[in-house]
Amino acid sequence: MTAPSWDPRQYLRHADHRTRPFHDLLARTGPLPHEPAPRIADLGCGAGNVTALLAARWPGARVTGYDSSPHMLESARAHAGPLLDFAEADAGTWVPAETYDLIVSNALLQWVPGHTARFPHWLDALAPGGTLAFQVPGNFDAPSHTLMRELAASPRWHDRLGGLLRHADAVHTPAEYLEHLTAPGRVVDVWETTYLHLLRGEDPVLDWVRGTGLRPVLDALADDPQAREAFLTAYRDLLRAAYPAGPHGTVFPFRRVFAVVRTAG
Repeated sequence: MTAPSWDPRQYLRHADHRTRPFHDLLARTGPLPHEPAPRIADLGCGAGNVTALLAARWPGARVTGYDSSPHMLESARAHAGPLLDFAEADAGTWVPAETYDLIVSNALLQWVPGHTARFPHWLDALAPGGTLAFQVPGNFDAPSHTLMRELAASPRWHDRLGGLLRHADAVHTPAEYLEHLTAPGRVVDVWETTYLHLLRGEDPVLDWVRGTGLRPVLDALADDPQAREAFLTAYRDLLRAAYPAGPHGTVFPFRRVFAVVRTAG
């Protein structure tokens, strides 16, 4: 699967809702072995807004945000400081070159095929008592995604978009993550949460997915504005029926899967 292009401004339009799971993930992280000055990696740092939260929580930490998108890294470097930097890295191949007290990943691994095979490399790079923590969206069977896939596979779009989009196997079940992560000398905490985001504005679910799951479609149709608009119009109409606007906004249920692994130390 080709990595999509990223638009930091579009992604950050729903930053409050997108950041909520990261706060919930950090709430279960606990102390780090070299606090108050740990070494931290944020894998898939995106626009750097959550990386800045790590630096704020551990002001003495040396924090590096890694991402494969030049556009995201350009935006992220606005948060850089004496102990906070950013570097290019692909999570599908990244092998840590040093020891970390915390490796954290927020809404990245669904873009990395076979990401469970990367866990041993990252766990081996943790200091004794260090932590690996990540969260991934678990909503691939939600209308926002199933309708997108069905439309892309329809006769009108199949030749250009068929097989382009991620399917439900982009992430694993909580039980499968637990199986992959559990081993002697580790304490593993895996759970799931469904958020009921109340979105406001016109076609807010479409606006949300334009920053994430819809990116491969937008990239594939970038050279044909008329076709791109036709797909967006058809998809928008499907979303309006699946997520009707209410008197206080549009309810957008969003399931996420979390894992925190602490090594012996």
